[in-house]
Amino acid sequence: MNPLPGMLEALVATMLDVLPIAAVLVGFQLLVLRRRIPNLGRILVGFACVVIGLSLFLQGLQQALFPLGQLMAAQLTDPGFLAGTGTTVFDAVRWQDYYWVYIFAFCIGFATTIAEPALIAVAIKAEDVSAGAIGVTGLRMAVALGVAIGIALGSWRIVTGAPLEYFIMVGYVIVIIQTVFAPRIIIPLAYDSGGVTTSTVTVPLVAALGLGLASSVPGRSPLIDGFGLIAFASLFPIMSVLAYAQLGEWRNRRKRRLQEEH
Repeated sequence: MNPLPGMLEALVATMLDVLPIAAVLVGFQLLVLRRRIPNLGRILVGFACVVIGLSLFLQGLQQALFPLGQLMAAQLTDPGFLAGTGTTVFDAVRWQDYYWVYIFAFCIGFATTIAEPALIAVAIKAEDVSAGAIGVTGLRMAVALGVAIGIALGSWRIVTGAPLEYFIMVGYVIVIIQTVFAPRIIIPLAYDSGGVTTSTVTVPLVAALGLGLASSVPGRSPLIDGFGLIAFASLFPIMSVLAYAQLGEWRNRRKRRLQEEH
């Protein structure tokens, strides 16, 4: 398949998407601030890099990440593969037969979050402004673990067909309770962590996994059951980061108490 027509189409679409951003910036600079644009040449080169980079990224999503996520979901839910794991009757969907799906969802959620550029940037800034009190590695691991658990649980929800709204409501009740008892320093960062996980690396694979899984499991609708997996990837990192902070605070209190006793 010739990727050139798709690349040109993605390039034109990206230019149209970036154009309003450029118009707002230039308009405010010239009409509101009434100043010339500094370093105009470098800015133009930067915008060109953005357009080309986004075009390549969008084309990569269409050519690789979306098909890969759907392919893995289809292969892991294939009756022949399930039969090889001990399932011989497919009259009804049994959630325990899809344990490889949950394992894959956990692993891909953890791996994509660790590689997420937005999370890396936030973790570095958090370490800088907290003077090392919040570690880059610890924060990334906590967020990645939350995403992994959330996507695995979301995959289980798709297989079972359980209503999405119940999971989200219960999850946010837990978050509110955690917020009451969590250290104040971590609360804003924990809520931001739920947003940075749904970015360039994680979303394409998670969305493709959810749609592919809903298309492959008998009785599931891609429209009703396939979406919503990203909500788990946004909610559970908040819970895991708050839990990470609460665990660290408990360990510090315990350490101080032991030191006072001795």
